Amino acid sequence: MNGYQLTFYTEHNRHHGHRTICEWLLHEAKHLGIHGATVINCVEGTGHAGAHHAAHVLKLADQPVQIILACTEDEAQRMLDTVEAEHVHVFYTRSPIEFGLLGAQEHRPEHKHFSIFGHKPH
Repeated sequence: MNGYQLTFYTEHNRHHGHRTICEWLLHEAKHLGIHGATVINCVEGTGHAGAHHAAHVLKLADQPVQIILACTEDEAQRMLDTVEAEHVHVFYTRSPIEFGLLGAQEHRPEHKHFSIFGHKPH
């Protein structure tokens, strides 16, 4: 299937309403029926205005974050329209991609919970 990869760039400390921008974007993507989002916590970066952002040992608030969505052309446009309508100030990129699923469908529990301490879920 052909579509777009939307990547939004923000920091942990940025909010829209009572949610972080990351949480808000994930909520809106789910509300729009966009399945498959990946959040990448980055070590450091330079924002579009030239400011340096980095995660520090005692303070993660300024840590850069990428929210990546693989979506159809219609889903991508609806997501961008929603962000614009809500006046969310966020940098994004949109790149054409091909995407799909490979391999056999496996049965997986709906929600998996993993611990950062290495314990396996029950």
